[in-house]
Amino acid sequence: MASWSAPSPSLVEYFEGQTSFQCGYCKNKLGSRSYGMWAHSMTVQDYQDLIDRGWRRSGKYVYKPVMDQTCCPQYTIRCHPLQFQPSKSHKKVLKKMLKFLAKGEISKGNCEDEPMDSTMEDAVDGDFALINKLDIKCDLKTLSSDLKGSIESEEKEKEKSIKKEGSKELIHPQSIEEKLGSGEPSHSIKVHIGPKPGKGADLSKPPCRKAREMRKERQRLKRMQQASAAALEAQGQPVCLLPKAKSNQPKSLEDLIFQSLPENASHKLEVRLVPASFEDPEFNSSFNQSFSLYTKYQVAIHQEAPEICEKSEFTRFLCSSPLEAERPANGPECGYGSFHQQYWLDGKMIAVGVLDILPYCVSSVYLYYDPDYSFLSLGVYSALREIAFTRQLHERTSQLSYYYMGFYIHSCPKMRYKGQYRPSDLLCPETYVWVPIEQCLPSLDNSKYCRFNQDPEAEDEGRSKELDRLRVFHRRSAMPYGVYKNHQEDPSEEAGVLEYANLVGQKCSERMLLFRH
Repeated sequence: MASWSAPSPSLVEYFEGQTSFQCGYCKNKLGSRSYGMWAHSMTVQDYQDLIDRGWRRSGKYVYKPVMDQTCCPQYTIRCHPLQFQPSKSHKKVLKKMLKFLAKGEISKGNCEDEPMDSTMEDAVDGDFALINKLDIKCDLKTLSSDLKGSIESEEKEKEKSIKKEGSKELIHPQSIEEKLGSGEPSHSIKVHIGPKPGKGADLSKPPCRKAREMRKERQRLKRMQQASAAALEAQGQPVCLLPKAKSNQPKSLEDLIFQSLPENASHKLEVRLVPASFEDPEFNSSFNQSFSLYTKYQVAIHQEAPEICEKSEFTRFLCSSPLEAERPANGPECGYGSFHQQYWLDGKMIAVGVLDILPYCVSSVYLYYDPDYSFLSLGVYSALREIAFTRQLHERTSQLSYYYMGFYIHSCPKMRYKGQYRPSDLLCPETYVWVPIEQCLPSLDNSKYCRFNQDPEAEDEGRSKELDRLRVFHRRSAMPYGVYKNHQEDPSEEAGVLEYANLVGQKCSERMLLFRH
């Protein structure tokens, strides 16, 4: 196994105050509000702790919605893969894929008895990262030459043990424009309404039997079987019972996904996990195909003009990541960091799921796919594959046991589909404890912003308690804020530092380096 050394501390630049931009859900022009920071580099543990406080990344930009002020509050949601059981509609998506792979069968139109399917397919493709358009102009300053020199020397040392993507991207441009999907579904939801009694019923078919009658029939047959067996046993004759009914034990997710195909199967699907790094040969060799797929997806699903889909935007949004790759001995075989999970059908890339593998979870970032294969419900299918993947990683790394689906937006009905992956929890926006979604929904039906923790005395246990222990990076040196502020003449600077400390929490404030000009 390759040697591993501890990563360097996270380096972030916080943008004081709130940013307002157009909401992708309700279209309020300045209704969406968030805090933000630029992550020059970040450890997977720091990012894990940040998303457990409501943060989320888009490329290297890390943001946190202002939950009590934003027009459409976005609650962090996580699923419990170890207890997950696919629903009826999930099973139909998996069976549809198996039929296509085995026999080449293509379902005609949307399955009318899958009301969630069309919603999920349209929403997953955009919102697993960010569906709302994010247009943030940060008015950044270039980093000082001292910082550049310090970082560059540090990177040279790290290259001896760990290869790192994006090590030269430390001086950022004057503005950041992250343009993401619109959040609007590409087609409407079709809900099948069955015929009313006496209207439109097919009289050529036998009438449906009530469940109670069928249970009584099964019980009667079972009693007859037991009586017959008892009589034969009393006569000393061998007992030959009727065949047992099939077990009611439901098939596991893995049984449904990895069901064996016939030798003469019509299609072959291969799923590859590659690090999101241009230093990885497989990622580099498939980049152009991946970018072409992204462009095709954006044009067809989000109606973007082809000339708008530039490689630089694609790279910044879905390839660049602040996460440092880590491969500790007790971690997953693939290591921690950012990855692209590529779906290859008969040698052609048809979908890519962007994932972050963190100490306690797999975090889904984004999905883009070939619109020609929309009939396979790739949004739902990829989510189920990612849940199964999380379970696979858990077998080796026991603490890695959650699947984060990004944000749950209850105030937008089309975005409630994530709540169908059960069991799942929502993050309390005030105390940062996880609460089962079933307990949260009644409150969200009454108010779009809610504190889920029912204990009125409970507080944020991870809040910043000692500001002087916060770490800053200034003039080539890392130091506690208590030391740094003794040399500063501007007392107003402390307000921004305090805001940052309260948002990231005590643990991250002591580990991460806050860059100061």
